Amino acid sequence: MQTANKKVINGWAMYDWANSVYNLVITTTFFPIYFLAVTKEKVSFLGMNFVNSALYNYTMAAAFLLVAIASPILSSIADTRGNKKNFLVFFTLLGSISCSALYFFNDTNLAWGVVFFMLATMGYCGGLVFYNSYLPEIAAPEDQDSVSAKGFAMGYIGSVILQLIGFALVILKPFGLEGAKPVQITFLMVGIWWLGFAQITFRTLPVSKGAAKHTGNALTEGFTELKKVYAQVKLMPILKRFLRGFFFYSMGVQTVMLAATIFGSKVLKLPDSNLIATVVIIQVVAILGAWGMAKLSGIYGNLRVIISVIVVWIMICVAGYMMQTAMHFYLLATAVGLVMGGIQSLSRSTYAKLMPETKDTASFFSYYDVTEKLSIVIGMFSFAYIDDITNNLRNSVLALVVFFVIGLIWVVSALLKQNQLEQETLTSVKA
Repeated sequence: MQTANKKVINGWAMYDWANSVYNLVITTTFFPIYFLAVTKEKVSFLGMNFVNSALYNYTMAAAFLLVAIASPILSSIADTRGNKKNFLVFFTLLGSISCSALYFFNDTNLAWGVVFFMLATMGYCGGLVFYNSYLPEIAAPEDQDSVSAKGFAMGYIGSVILQLIGFALVILKPFGLEGAKPVQITFLMVGIWWLGFAQITFRTLPVSKGAAKHTGNALTEGFTELKKVYAQVKLMPILKRFLRGFFFYSMGVQTVMLAATIFGSKVLKLPDSNLIATVVIIQVVAILGAWGMAKLSGIYGNLRVIISVIVVWIMICVAGYMMQTAMHFYLLATAVGLVMGGIQSLSRSTYAKLMPETKDTASFFSYYDVTEKLSIVIGMFSFAYIDDITNNLRNSVLALVVFFVIGLIWVVSALLKQNQLEQETLTSVKA
């Protein structure tokens, strides 16, 4: 296949520009700080008592779990009926409107904040299933690393712009804004930004065609398609090993990204302004990281670069457990930025390269998404549970090393299998 024209590629990448502000401005920066500020150390929700930071992480884990359960059904409908773009629109509306609703969250309505935070997270995660599934449709295999990196880079650039605006509102408090109002306005702006810029993507991406006739039973079709994908993956030794590694190292990557701000606020007692500025730096560095990893993958291969990055993540977790000062946090944050965008971008493009040629791209990326979301559920739940029972986030950070080590072993196994198959192919050609 040929890579789509520049207009389509840019339109696809603009969705990263649109929705990444939620993941990076809300879940990574403003909302966790705000959530800890407006809640007590111990909170009651649904008749149970929680450490506030643990409730935050449990809420995210629940949202990811619900999306993981629903995405096989939705992706099957998208593949068979050809309405992939409609689902992308639906989840964008769900996420952006729910995010805007966080404007009304304060210290008197905990349930409102938890529910709409969960719905906004579901909108973000659900939309990514269908957004990611467009990658093998619009980019040839040799261009998928660079196109994937373009999307992540656009996302980080957009996030930095809106984060700087939110940062200015919080620090300068213009127009007579007082109290929590600057942060609440930032929540509203993120929802508007997300929905507004997504319109460019909706106008640009082609309408997908149904890949097969459907029986009308969406529940049955969804999990039948997932079983078919699983059966195909089992017969592909490199892809199978890579996905197992991806499952484990994603537990660590996503948890670090989603919980880093809470760690800095709760453990190191860093000022909110310092945390926000640090995350801006992380995202700027992440732009360079995403492009740099794409370039390195062209020289050394995707799996080798991913292995190197996982080793860096392991060192980051160990250092995170030991860190004591604000300077340690800032240095580690810079390191996280370098590897954060790169491993996400390379993981997506590596999967797109290794998967077979198929029209069922939404089903295949649903499998990828379910793998990632279940890993996040386990990672976030483990992080929250250890925090809940030990009341020490350092222990939660150190536990993530286990996930990274297991992931590293599987990705190394995938690389060894790839080298073996390449050698066998070369030997048969010479013979």
